[in-house]
Amino acid sequence: MNLSPRARVLAFVGIVVALVVAAGVYVLTQGREVRAQRGADPEAVQTPVTEVVDDPRIVFRHTGLDNELGVVAMVPLDDPGGPRAFTGVSCDRVAARADGASCLTIDRGVVTTYESHSYDADWDEVDSSPLPGIPSRTRLSPDGTLVGTTSFVSGHSYMTAGFSTATEVHSFDGSTSWGNLEKFDLVIEGKQVRPTDRNIWGVTFADDQTFYATVATGGRTWLVEGDLDARTLTSVSPDAECPAISPDGSQVAFKVDVDPGRKIVWQLAVQDLATGYRTLLEQGPRGVDDQVEWLDDDTLIYGMPRQDEPGVTDVWSLETTPAAQPQLLIEQAWSATVVR
Repeated sequence: MNLSPRARVLAFVGIVVALVVAAGVYVLTQGREVRAQRGADPEAVQTPVTEVVDDPRIVFRHTGLDNELGVVAMVPLDDPGGPRAFTGVSCDRVAARADGASCLTIDRGVVTTYESHSYDADWDEVDSSPLPGIPSRTRLSPDGTLVGTTSFVSGHSYMTAGFSTATEVHSFDGSTSWGNLEKFDLVIEGKQVRPTDRNIWGVTFADDQTFYATVATGGRTWLVEGDLDARTLTSVSPDAECPAISPDGSQVAFKVDVDPGRKIVWQLAVQDLATGYRTLLEQGPRGVDDQVEWLDDDTLIYGMPRQDEPGVTDVWSLETTPAAQPQLLIEQAWSATVVR
């Protein structure tokens, strides 16, 4: 479904944009600009997968401009800046749980194709299926039995005419599919609606039945609660994109456009699901274009591109208080999820 121009600029930028946008960190010292110290080269400090895979960890896509570019890596949860273990599996977007991972890929052959893969805890493939377009988001349910994926199905970004997404849910082993969420009944502010311009993206699972996502229609975005059994999407609150539910299930974090009507200025916010109270993280990143993850019940993590190194991204952390400042967590990383 095509969005109006306003709805397009409210939508998210997929991983393709993150791979081509340049970003970085500079500091000014003694009147001249120098690179900020980023520590040791992650490529030079590695560890075997067996040293990490059985413990709480952060799984991510390595973005260093080296031989491991695009390969899924992991670091201990209690030592995110430490040696990383490489799995040997390449992904454009990845999400992991204790028993497996979802991996979205782009195969740039004579004819470019897109696929969703499921891997077990040993990083052996257990299922694969085609994606309808450029991969952008994926998430697993807490028990690892469900996979949510979002793809661009026309155009290469939200600025392209004809922008549209396809968001689907299927079982980890591929035996069951709920199909495109555009087919679910949509209820906004208590009324069932059937807009032809709906777009859906950014699934985050509460359990094996309930999830949250973004719906865009009529030039506005909505945080919606989804029910797989009832095949419904019900609005929770307006003006929210790319949600991520907290580990305890009580909060949801998302992007908000803090400069509507002019240009996109995305910042992060957190909403209490019981009360609806929303907190804007005012000192957090501006222009963040990622589906955030929760490090713990009080801290978010997200990816940001470097200005001075095209294609290189870092993962940052941010506590969920208005005055919190971003902190560099993992260098040369993208698409991070936490395995507890």
